[in-house]
Amino acid sequence: MLLDGKIAVITGAGPGLGRTLAGLMAKEGARVVTVARTPREIPGAVTMPADVTVPADMETVAGAVLERFGRVDVLVNAAFPGTHRMNVLEMSPDDLESWRAAVNIGTYGTLVACRYVAPHMVAQGSGSIVNVTSMSSRKGYAGRSDFAVGKAGAHLLSHCLADELGPSGIRVNCVAPGWIASEVLDEWMRTRAAAEGVPFEEIRDRDVRAMALRRIATEEDVSRAIIFLASDQARAITGATIDVNSGQLFT
Repeated sequence: MLLDGKIAVITGAGPGLGRTLAGLMAKEGARVVTVARTPREIPGAVTMPADVTVPADMETVAGAVLERFGRVDVLVNAAFPGTHRMNVLEMSPDDLESWRAAVNIGTYGTLVACRYVAPHMVAQGSGSIVNVTSMSSRKGYAGRSDFAVGKAGAHLLSHCLADELGPSGIRVNCVAPGWIASEVLDEWMRTRAAAEGVPFEEIRDRDVRAMALRRIATEEDVSRAIIFLASDQARAITGATIDVNSGQLFT
């Protein structure tokens, strides 16, 4: 098992990717702690309520994990905001506040989690941090500036932390998903199909043909890349990004 005996903390572990990742990490032998503002029961995981943008919350989580397990080996920052498409010039004052909140979660939340969990890794001389960024962290799209900027900040923060924490034996890497198969993605495709007056299948086929592997990545595909970077098999990898987008974007 790739994570046998390791203690792993996952932020933003709600439904979807976080839940899938927690389950797979547990199967790989990790003791998993999931963190979310509204925690959900995940089989095989300990759940803790916390807001990643609140330093006191993350300090409490880090202390509780250390008290319960005696160490922390893996931190996965997967928290992301619920965003909506909005062009910058159309933003109202409320939209501007929502934009700032989204960037706050994507970048500042990642920083805060690392600030309070990483010192325990430094003390033990080992650890792996994996930040879930996005294809959008390197390629912006109209209407998605909040998500893209938040993830781009986390991407560059990862490089800074890799340089800062490397001498203490801690690795910091990114996994950058593209589209992930989900009902949310299907609904977006249906919306586009309705706008163009074509069948859903036509939109889906068109999108899939733009991917080198001709398939949309799944939550498990993304989770497996995270698990690899978290494991000792990646012990010489830091400051790197693994793209999991089926060839939707080459970098």
